[in-house]
Amino acid sequence: MPVKDSRQYRSFELSAGESDGCVVEGYATTFGDAYDMGFGYYERIDPHALDGADMSDVIFQLNHEGIVMARQSNGTLEIEVDQRGLHIRADLSGCQAGRDTVEAIKNKLITKMSWGFMVSEDGWEYDPATRTSTVTKVDKVFDVSAVSIPANPGTEIHTRSYLDGVIEAERRESAQREEQDERERICAALAIY
Repeated sequence: MPVKDSRQYRSFELSAGESDGCVVEGYATTFGDAYDMGFGYYERIDPHALDGADMSDVIFQLNHEGIVMARQSNGTLEIEVDQRGLHIRADLSGCQAGRDTVEAIKNKLITKMSWGFMVSEDGWEYDPATRTSTVTKVDKVFDVSAVSIPANPGTEIHTRSYLDGVIEAERRESAQREEQDERERICAALAIY
């Protein structure tokens, strides 16, 4: 995969569906868990690393190169930061390369994702004891990509037909857990008084 400017690239899981079966959803990055960067070094993305990051007009590609298959500015790519990571939803029906990528995802030839980003100058922390770098602040997200070989095995991509209800159910469960946690915090705070 080509390296451009001072961009960083990491990989995750992917899936496909709607708009004539050409909508894919997945996570381009996940938060919290350290993943192996090779040679005994690890990296993790802090859950607040994307707070304030420039995520305007992010594009969707295959392996961070070639034709743009979806993009925010034309409404074919949606990205959202949630509790788990950077969630994407892309309609790849607009070009043959996109439709071919959907077929590769449906056939489980491509199952992971990655993202291209720029870390803030002071956006890293390193723990020499665990040999783990933590990305704490991202300045810009350039692209999300379906990838053949991911850096972060926690990513995923699936076709929409595969995901019907799966991601929504996980998101509902996560929202319910967050609501329950908030109720418990309120109850605990009220018990103090």
